[in-house]
Amino acid sequence: MASPLTINPFDAALGAEVTGLDLSNRLADETVTAIQAAWDQHLVLLFRDQAISDDDLVAFSRRFGDLDEPAVNPQGKPYHPDQPYINVISNLTANGVPLGNLGDGEAVWHADMTYRENPPKGAILHGLTVPPAGGATYFANMFAAYDALDADDKALIANKVAIHDGAHNSAGMLRKGYAEQTDVRNTPGARHPLVWRDGDRKALFLGRRPHSYILDMTVADSDALLDRLWARATQDQFMVRHEWRAGDVLMWENLRVLHKRDAFDPASQRVMHRTQISGDPAA
Repeated sequence: MASPLTINPFDAALGAEVTGLDLSNRLADETVTAIQAAWDQHLVLLFRDQAISDDDLVAFSRRFGDLDEPAVNPQGKPYHPDQPYINVISNLTANGVPLGNLGDGEAVWHADMTYRENPPKGAILHGLTVPPAGGATYFANMFAAYDALDADDKALIANKVAIHDGAHNSAGMLRKGYAEQTDVRNTPGARHPLVWRDGDRKALFLGRRPHSYILDMTVADSDALLDRLWARATQDQFMVRHEWRAGDVLMWENLRVLHKRDAFDPASQRVMHRTQISGDPAA
């Protein structure tokens, strides 16, 4: 029986909406194969109007690889009391204690957890409660960004390796157990090539801009090159913007895109549940 799914590419450098599927049902293997192929091609996939449970989200996510457990909250407990593979993204609190990560502030351009030796392959985010305005998520295509570099910059970064900061989260907050460094050459975190290879294709692999450093360069030269690469990689021509609706499920390939989030009114409520798919080394 043919799969009912339809892939509708966005009018942008990346992204597509997938229609015709109910993610609360177990999908046929050929449907999962088609989703994976669309994901590889478009890097970001959107499924609208999904009335799924947390167990459904985990079951769907597992079809694309092993899952990482999220870190515990500052109180040493998981944000989700019943499902160890779900991370809660929310600005809500109870008795002054945050019920999720990231709050209502802006999250600057980044890829997730690239400070690890084996960064996650991807993430899947389910919008449960979304603010009436603000909180949009943006994605930028790092294949397109690399392709647009001039020949001199491609040659310059061909064998360069950068430190990916493990001391701060995407909101710029210092993680527990780390101290601020005054010299970026001492930044803790994994070392990854600036160019990520996928067969014959190449993509920029930048992680996060703050506290990054390119090995074997002066700090001034590293900063100048990183600033230039980041300015080019996050141009509008490589980007797509997603306005959330309740019931949206959005999945993105972490090693191939950057993403960020707008701030929103702290009086609004935002609750999202996220899974993370384990990955192989970036190089």
